[in-house]
Amino acid sequence: MTTAPTVNGQVIGQAHYATRAVLESLLAATGTTFHQSVALNATADSGGRIERPGLVDRMTSTLKIDPTAVETVLTGLIGQGLLAEEPGDPARLAMTAAGSELHRTHRAALSEVTARLYADLPAEDLATAGRVLTEVTARANAVLAGG
Repeated sequence: MTTAPTVNGQVIGQAHYATRAVLESLLAATGTTFHQSVALNATADSGGRIERPGLVDRMTSTLKIDPTAVETVLTGLIGQGLLAEEPGDPARLAMTAAGSELHRTHRAALSEVTARLYADLPAEDLATAGRVLTEVTARANAVLAGG
């Protein structure tokens, strides 16, 4: 009988990298990068329109990347016709029809894989893991902020 390891940074990292590799393999089929998918998800989650500075803040704080890197991603998505600056308000981005379709494609593929990954895990275990990981994230962010 194998004993489950105690949750620590290594276990969390292994789960993160394994699931991210699955996601990136799905994204590769459409030529989309992980950072592009995050920007499209955030825009879709905001009803298809989002303030550019808010999106930059969201991506830098969650992905721990430089604002310049985020701007490069956004410029690329605009250039590909997946996001567009709103006429007269370049600080506001909108998902294009092509961006919405790509996002739907990604979500459908990811939903299928997610169902397989979490299928038989007890809801109470998932809730506990969610609470623990949320707290670890908050503490790590506090350390990064100097707290």
